[in-house]
Amino acid sequence: MFVLIVGGGKVGAHLAELLLASGHRVRVIEPRAAAFSRLAQSLAPDVIVAGSGSDPATLEACGARQADVIAAVTGDDEVNLVATSLARFEFNIPRTIARVNNPKNAWMFTAEMGVDVALSQADLMAHLILEEMSLGDMMTLLKLRRGRYSLVEEKIAAGSHAAGRTIAALGLPEECIVVAIIRSGGLVLPRGDTVLQTGDEVLALVSVEQVQRLAEILGEAHGGGLS
Repeated sequence: MFVLIVGGGKVGAHLAELLLASGHRVRVIEPRAAAFSRLAQSLAPDVIVAGSGSDPATLEACGARQADVIAAVTGDDEVNLVATSLARFEFNIPRTIARVNNPKNAWMFTAEMGVDVALSQADLMAHLILEEMSLGDMMTLLKLRRGRYSLVEEKIAAGSHAAGRTIAALGLPEECIVVAIIRSGGLVLPRGDTVLQTGDEVLALVSVEQVQRLAEILGEAHGGGLS
């Protein structure tokens, strides 16, 4: 896979290192002299390009017409949006990813503007913190489908409504499925008649609208779950 990275700051540099370590082709575009010098200390000369990712000529010179993905991760939302728009509409790059620095600008980072995936660090962090506050011991492991679904994990406590019940008897939400149970260091593949035990670590795939309900079902008795 050939990936263009617009922005050679900490995020762009780390992303480049990860992609290169996985065997992908990478070009990092960075206009700032100081940042370019730092990149040169850790990346090969043919990987880094001096220039702006919002400049069509620079993108062309970097091989944008052959790129599979572009990730615009600068600290400037305008540059990131212009870079992804050019990538999609001028160079037909199949996959476009943009960093959103100011959450108030997120409304502009849409498919109509050429952005497939918009990532807001501040928004992600805020929501993760909010989830940890509201879901007790439940942990979000992974977000899927642009945050529409979550892979979560919760340990069955001694006071849980779920302890001693079969999965079929839990009354799980419609958009929720238990995908695995970790029990005494081993993996249990769940079925409807599988009985949950105290200490089980339950992994479930659930829609964001039903995460709180799942937390109540798997949580302690005072959480207001099953009767």
